[in-house]
Amino acid sequence: MSQSKIWLSSPHMGGTEQKYVQEAFETNWIAPLGPNVNGFEKDIENYLEEQVFVGALSSGTSALHLGLILLDVKSEDEVICQSMTFSASANPILYQGAIPVFVDSELDTWNICPIALEEAIEDRILKGKKPKAIIAVHLYGMPYNVDEIHRIANKYNIPILEDSAEAFGSLYKGKKCGTFGKIAALSFNGNKIITTSGGGALVSKSKEIKDKAVFFSTQSRDNAPHYQHSEVGYNYRMSNICAGIGRGQMEVLNAHVELRRKMHDFYVEYFKDIESVSILKEPSGDYYSNHWLSAILIDAEKNAQKTAEDLRLALELQNIESRPLWKPMHKQPIFEKYPYYGKDVSEKLFEKGLCLPSGSNLKEEDKKRIKDVFDAFFK
Repeated sequence: MSQSKIWLSSPHMGGTEQKYVQEAFETNWIAPLGPNVNGFEKDIENYLEEQVFVGALSSGTSALHLGLILLDVKSEDEVICQSMTFSASANPILYQGAIPVFVDSELDTWNICPIALEEAIEDRILKGKKPKAIIAVHLYGMPYNVDEIHRIANKYNIPILEDSAEAFGSLYKGKKCGTFGKIAALSFNGNKIITTSGGGALVSKSKEIKDKAVFFSTQSRDNAPHYQHSEVGYNYRMSNICAGIGRGQMEVLNAHVELRRKMHDFYVEYFKDIESVSILKEPSGDYYSNHWLSAILIDAEKNAQKTAEDLRLALELQNIESRPLWKPMHKQPIFEKYPYYGKDVSEKLFEKGLCLPSGSNLKEEDKKRIKDVFDAFFK
């Protein structure tokens, strides 16, 4: 009989989600509005501990899309985007008919490189196209270099759209990720640190921006007794059912962060004496990662020519899911024609990297099965 699947990052219910969902059924609040939506937004606002306003949406992608709209990004505008990320960070740029300008990563955090970012801004200005916004990503839960990236953005007066889809629960200098950009996006997809099945949220320090995002997300219906629309609208609002799941998940968010961090510690301990492997970890005490995904790099030259892909296949044989790092956007067929600034850091990360099982619901027997594969592969 085959062994059960060990997933990369599977949903982890806390136990109280059903209570909120049941309340929605009992009160017939099934639509994309209701007490759970309002409560979930307030729960997130309280958690972020800043004067922020949150709009619950159908996905993190919709939050990024509305964020670009609210930053007045239009057709032919240019938007800088971290290249080492999931395509959802970049796709909304194309939704707007805008032009993505991709920037390489730095080695410390694997996030957007300050040197390449400034090079990109200066060159685009020289070419007569000052970027309209910067999409900066907290990759795998690791905060980007907030101080330096925002110093550069402020120098050129370009707003940051903070992609915190993978970093709910992470901090930079004690401040929660999702509170740094003019607008930020959160994701509650099924594989995230907490989930609403599918869902996301837009975060802003401005109530006006939050209210406008909610307006757009409910088909831009004007205040009239009949259905009247003066602006393009979107079906992006979160349902009261999904928000109920989110309310229950908020009760276990801190516990899930700690469990992910313990899983990361397991990998750090295992690989500490293996010269061919390096692991993504906080570069200093300024960073606190939720370690949504624990990721490693394998130097095949120091590992008998065995690569990250070889390890992925070895894990797969034992019914254990792992995944290559994000393939850089500037190397994707749909994006390769667009400008790119930097060297080859993101390409080398993709070539050598692997994301390992990181769920908050992994058990000791799961760790043993993973360790057994590692033992055979490395030793």
